[in-house]
Amino acid sequence: MSRTGVVAAELHVGSVPAAAVLQAVRTGGPSTRDQLVLATGLSAATVNRQIHALTRVGLTVERPDLVDPGSIGRPKNPLTTDRDKLCVAGMHIGAKRTLLAIADVGGRSLYSHAVATPDGDGHAAIDELCSQLKELADRFSGRRLLWGGVALGGDVDEHTGVVDHPVLGWRRVPVGQRLTEALRVPVSVCEHVQAMAAAELLLGYPQDGGGTGLFCYARETVGMAITFDGQVRVPARGAGTIAYLPVDAPLLRSGVDDAPLSTTLQDVIGSEALLAAAQRRGHTPEDHELLDERARVLGQSLALMRDVLNPDSIVVAGDAFAGHPRGLAPIQAAFDAASHTPWTLELTPSRFGVRVQEGAAIAIALSVVYADPIASIALSAD
Repeated sequence: MSRTGVVAAELHVGSVPAAAVLQAVRTGGPSTRDQLVLATGLSAATVNRQIHALTRVGLTVERPDLVDPGSIGRPKNPLTTDRDKLCVAGMHIGAKRTLLAIADVGGRSLYSHAVATPDGDGHAAIDELCSQLKELADRFSGRRLLWGGVALGGDVDEHTGVVDHPVLGWRRVPVGQRLTEALRVPVSVCEHVQAMAAAELLLGYPQDGGGTGLFCYARETVGMAITFDGQVRVPARGAGTIAYLPVDAPLLRSGVDDAPLSTTLQDVIGSEALLAAAQRRGHTPEDHELLDERARVLGQSLALMRDVLNPDSIVVAGDAFAGHPRGLAPIQAAFDAASHTPWTLELTPSRFGVRVQEGAAIAIALSVVYADPIASIALSAD
């Protein structure tokens, strides 16, 4: 942990024994010790040691009330995550709104709501948002607050929590330090599309995290993240961008004299671009021709990335993907037509749907805990 209280997020499925047992309890519980041995491949003695350690710090709890009354022999108490003692606080800072959330250690949202992202000076804006998240966390004073997390766009230094956010006009804003000062617990800060990809890996029901995955988000901004065998790839110098991919979008582009392919993906994705195009045409933003063109642009852009990276799966999220009246079908059709890779690949919507920002905030607040549960609890208590 840095002197500012910032800890780099751990965007991967944990592999230490305590993490493996906690993962099995979270995703497969209620689980008996025998079931955990089978699920983790660890010895019975190792599983028992991890359960004692996890229960001692308040992450898991035995549930004798869940014993099968028809079972034969000595009852075996199932285990679940302890949903009553601990919580984490997270926020997703968007271009227009910020999502604040409190969750238990199982990743279940206890409460969340959105507020307007403050305009103006970044230091004042983050202080206001931190104050609002602290006020929300204080409502759960019966629980021990364990960790804080922030997911946002821009250039994020995961080790210091310092952020440059061109869309918001933020420059060298110490997001992590301000939040840890407000919450008085360790904090992790992460680029938001990487955080969304991490939520797909870390939260919810178990799924195959093997192979290579591509996660793409498009709302007011656009971004992508890559996963390898259960881990989100985080480049040493920060996340790259697909915002400047050239696209052919004559209906959506902002100027009638633009040269072909001078328009970028970022230029045509957001609601403002859609509204401006509709006004130029004398129509509404629900104009099917405009939505069809945006779907085609998204499908072709995904196909380009698919042909370069050849991922085993593609997950998509954000209003731009969800905003067509026929759902993903026209995007999939454009993707299929544009891709030159000789086998089919179905685009998959995020498991979080419209709550993808909430999932990102919670995942970053829990990522270090899930990677090394016992060490993170000790760090939080320091």
